[in-house]
Amino acid sequence: MEPLTRTCLLLLSSAVAGGINSIAGGGTLVSFPVAMAVGLSPITANATNALALVPGSLASAWAYRNELKTDRRLALRFVGPSVLGGAIGSLLVLLAPERVYVMVVPGLVLGATLLILFKEQLALLSKSAGARSRSPSAVGLAAPTQQGSALPTGKAAWLSGLAILGMAIYGGYFGAGIGIITLAVLSLLTSLDIHHLNAQKALIASTVNASAATLFVLRGATHLPSAGVMAIGAVLGGYAGARYARRLPVRVVRGLVVTIGLVLSASLLRNAFG
Repeated sequence: MEPLTRTCLLLLSSAVAGGINSIAGGGTLVSFPVAMAVGLSPITANATNALALVPGSLASAWAYRNELKTDRRLALRFVGPSVLGGAIGSLLVLLAPERVYVMVVPGLVLGATLLILFKEQLALLSKSAGARSRSPSAVGLAAPTQQGSALPTGKAAWLSGLAILGMAIYGGYFGAGIGIITLAVLSLLTSLDIHHLNAQKALIASTVNASAATLFVLRGATHLPSAGVMAIGAVLGGYAGARYARRLPVRVVRGLVVTIGLVLSASLLRNAFG
């Protein structure tokens, strides 16, 4: 493939992915297969994609800096599990044989696709369950702090930490759909409104991506020129998506992502199992 064509495909796919992430989530299901299509191995495509996501996720976290400042104690509590989980997930990618990764990824892609397909139902279930369980006596939440958040205490604190750790491990390993999972879990474990939930989600995603990408870079698993191109595309696409793409029906965007995910899952399964 010609270098110019390769660059254009990576730039376009990452821009589309950035726009999709700003609207419905699941942009990895666009950028990941294109990275493989231009010649990167599955592991290198995953590592490169993780590195390319760092600027965009950090920008999202910065955009929510006021909400994070309000809930800074909760944010600090989630940073440790996010860093550790992202590192563990990336190490699992690097240390396991590539054949294992090739066999596992189809299931992860399919799972992420189903999460996006049933995103609204999942949000309703988590909201309903959260409303039933978020009283202080039910889940061990402390009274709201001066910063405005209700901090989990006791067993609930350990549960929230383990939940974030598990999501971070998945994020470091592959990560598609992690935003949806994070929002659902946080809505069950905290008493935050949607804006503060999105702020915590942005912080967790940026921390996980940065942690995983650091190890990927140190181990030489990323293709740095491709990551640079994809990072530019993701930032531009995310900005454009936040400003203009919301005019598109969310169902249309989600339908496109789900279709890509199902086709990609079938293709990866065929390649993995012959």
